[in-house]
Amino acid sequence: MAVLTTRRRRSAAALAAAAAMLLVAACGGGDDDSDSDSASDACKPAADGEKVELTFTSWVPGMQKTVDLWNKNNPDIQVDYKEVVGGNQGTYQAYQNQIKAGTTGDIGMIEFDNLASFRLQDGLADIGGCEPWQDVEDDFLPWTVSQVSFGEDGSSYGVPMDVGPMGLYYRKDLFEQNNIPVPTTWDEFTEAAKKVKALGAQITNFPPDQPAWFTSLAWQNGATWFSEDGGTWTVSLDDDKTQQVADYWQGLLDQDLVGTLPGLVDAQWNALDNNKQWTLIGAAWTTKLLETSAPKTAGKWAVAPMPQWEAGGNSSGNWGGSNAVVWKTSKHPYEAAKFATWAFSDPEALALNNANGGQYPATTEGQASLPALTEGLPYYGGQKVWEVFAQASEGVDPDFQWGPTMTQTYADLGNGFGKAVNGQGTLTDALADAQQKTIDTLKAQSLDVAD
Repeated sequence: MAVLTTRRRRSAAALAAAAAMLLVAACGGGDDDSDSDSASDACKPAADGEKVELTFTSWVPGMQKTVDLWNKNNPDIQVDYKEVVGGNQGTYQAYQNQIKAGTTGDIGMIEFDNLASFRLQDGLADIGGCEPWQDVEDDFLPWTVSQVSFGEDGSSYGVPMDVGPMGLYYRKDLFEQNNIPVPTTWDEFTEAAKKVKALGAQITNFPPDQPAWFTSLAWQNGATWFSEDGGTWTVSLDDDKTQQVADYWQGLLDQDLVGTLPGLVDAQWNALDNNKQWTLIGAAWTTKLLETSAPKTAGKWAVAPMPQWEAGGNSSGNWGGSNAVVWKTSKHPYEAAKFATWAFSDPEALALNNANGGQYPATTEGQASLPALTEGLPYYGGQKVWEVFAQASEGVDPDFQWGPTMTQTYADLGNGFGKAVNGQGTLTDALADAQQKTIDTLKAQSLDVAD
């Protein structure tokens, strides 16, 4: 994890500068005074004897068990948990509507790449002045702290939950039975895809509704989508590295070598569980999700490193990695921060999150000493899959930078990808369209954009 721990403070500072142009950062209670003293004042615990009830939404499988442990040990702070559908077309749209209506509740889940977008909507509480966060801040990987603080000293707009280096989940039994080598390069992946198609199946899926998945592939190839210099943003969603990835997948689509099912839903899981698709390109957190969603094929799966653009390489992208955010509508930011920091830093909670939800911890100690990360997993034939993701994390470029309006960028990419897989354009067209619409969105929010 040495590479990830040095991740970019430059981009966080850039996002902070962009955000400052659009809103005055506010702390948990909505106090107009934004200095550190008012942040602390707005994050006071409830009165002695007062019973606090919190709401928490996420899409992590099995998170209810973590909540149950908290509720058992904290009778005066009870958490009502609701599992929701993740993604831009699911929970994020609901969050946006709830922010407008002032009904977001207490705690939600937002991925790192979308955090700035929700902050710009003025929906997040700053829990930097909350004692529960201050007590554990140093436990988290430095790059994750930078992400949630946006480079502002004493601020935090979320509690890091996990990180998501990428790997190749594959049906070990099917590859072995048909004498097809597990691909180590993207060229080999294409050749394997042709052999799988000849057997009446598809090697994998291109999920048009998961633009963050595509982003991880561009990230792996060294793409640079955003950069900021002196307050001016440069947008390059269609740079050469991204174009190479788009052309590659367009070729697979044109030859009908991959599926186009929506991602992370029953249709995709059924295809994987019924031998119709043989691999899944996914993040570390996909480990438990696949296990719970494709139960018939237990013991038949394994995990390999991502195919490389150059043989012998070790480049990976990162998909997701999330944060527990305290919404500005919360009447109890202190208690919300207390639960969130416990749920994603306490060793017992981290063990539950990993065992039930497949989360790869965002804390230094969690990654170094969580016993489950050294064990073989029965679903994967006893393979120690976390070793694969530890290697992958070392190949993640820490300098990949997010734009300040990723929610909108992803929405535009998703729309374009949907059209492309239905024959109404190409992936290249989708990138060009999202590029222009992202520029238009930044300008509409009074951000400077380079020509």
